[in-house]
Amino acid sequence: MRWRERVRTAVASWRDQNPAGNAEELIAAIGRRFHRDYDVVLRAVLFAVERHRARQVTGVALPGQMR
Repeated sequence: MRWRERVRTAVASWRDQNPAGNAEELIAAIGRRFHRDYDVVLRAVLFAVERHRARQVTGVALPGQMR
């Protein structure tokens, strides 16, 4: 499994278990599984996961799906 997939899977799983959690809680919970400089990567992936889920809930078309 590539590191991007590992990070994305870990963040999405954490978000499922902690729907009201924030980025600092995410880093405290799973940050030690990754390189110590990955805090910014974890925050970015959390943002991307939340944006993707919001688009699914609201029905906003994702890029490439507009027609």
